[in-house]
Amino acid sequence: MKPSTLIACLATGLAGAALAGPAAADYPQRAITLVVPYAAGGTNDTLSRIIGEHLAKTLGRPVLIENDAGAAGTLAARRVARATPDGHTLIMGNMGTHAVAVSHYRSLGYQPQADFTPIGLTASVPAVVVARRDFTGTTLTDLKAVLRSRPEGLSEAHIGVGSPTHTFCTLLHGLMGTRAVRVAYRGGSQAMSDLVGGHADFSCISLSGAIAQINAGSVKALAVATRERVGIIPAVPTAAESGLPGFEVSTWNGLFAPRGLPPAIRDRLSAAMDAALADPGVQARLLELGFVLPAPAERGGEVLGSLVAREIPRWAKVLQEGGIAPD
Repeated sequence: MKPSTLIACLATGLAGAALAGPAAADYPQRAITLVVPYAAGGTNDTLSRIIGEHLAKTLGRPVLIENDAGAAGTLAARRVARATPDGHTLIMGNMGTHAVAVSHYRSLGYQPQADFTPIGLTASVPAVVVARRDFTGTTLTDLKAVLRSRPEGLSEAHIGVGSPTHTFCTLLHGLMGTRAVRVAYRGGSQAMSDLVGGHADFSCISLSGAIAQINAGSVKALAVATRERVGIIPAVPTAAESGLPGFEVSTWNGLFAPRGLPPAIRDRLSAAMDAALADPGVQARLLELGFVLPAPAERGGEVLGSLVAREIPRWAKVLQEGGIAPD
């Protein structure tokens, strides 16, 4: 080996050892930025703020929530993928940014499996089909009938092509044989605001982003995409009860760091996340909002990595069958 090559290898090895050793022991050294790939007020944002608050207590440093919306969350994911892997920049990724996006964007700019270190699964939330308050129907069957009679007459609110809300309704249309005018918003709160105001007709949105409006009667819940009815909205039938048994979907959310995160920092973050999900106060807040919490054995980085690997081909098939061409 040439002396110059040997020196380069030694330098690389020492740098890696330094990051995995003292840096890991001293972690965190400053505030942690937790990137939310959507606008404030939505499901991912709410989850990130609740989890981030507890992470700050456990890790002893502030956790700053940074909303970075755009391109269905992929702009933020791309930025985090390129960040320094020292545990001070994280992202609350989900099925949109880390599964659906792979098939939707030709030039994604990152690879969910190769460019991130999965920390752990945080929570999932089922989809619910909601319509504006004065929608004439009350069931999925009614929505299907209206969409088939005048597909250009109803507007569907979503938060970007490739986002969970868009993908959920892509599956819904595929199962019902329908289509609609699909309108994109920067975040779930904006989409919900137009539904409440009667400017949009329906949406396939995460339950946590709609529960307050459902309970207030500001929107009409047509069906929840779960196998059994959900306890916090027991009067809302499942999609199967409404004649659509294949519509069982939820948004999963997970904590990710850039690729190359030292194992010691990964393990500390994973333990801090476990502590947050085990906290009775955190559990109560999330369950009240409609989140489903994973059991301890279903939270780790390996579990999240395996989930990503399964979800990428699953949603690729849904998009293909729904006629959604790559952008």
